[in-house]
Amino acid sequence: MSDDNGVWLLALGPAGAAALYWAIYRYYRNTDKSHAFERETKVDAKPVTGTDVKIGDVEGVRNSRIPGDNVKAYRNRVKRVR
Repeated sequence: MSDDNGVWLLALGPAGAAALYWAIYRYYRNTDKSHAFERETKVDAKPVTGTDVKIGDVEGVRNSRIPGDNVKAYRNRVKRVR
């Protein structure tokens, strides 16, 4: 057996790994089939409407916590969906 066959076998490993990576990347990313939102979607921009009304000030706050917070009661915060 000559040494050339061993070199091709060693080169086959990285080449096969690169081909497998590229195939999986193309399969999951679908880069050739993905929707190009910026090019294919027309968005009509309109002026912003509405009002901005100031409703009050908070001055002289002594407490660093909000009364009734539930930060430490994580069982009360997280409810199971039934």
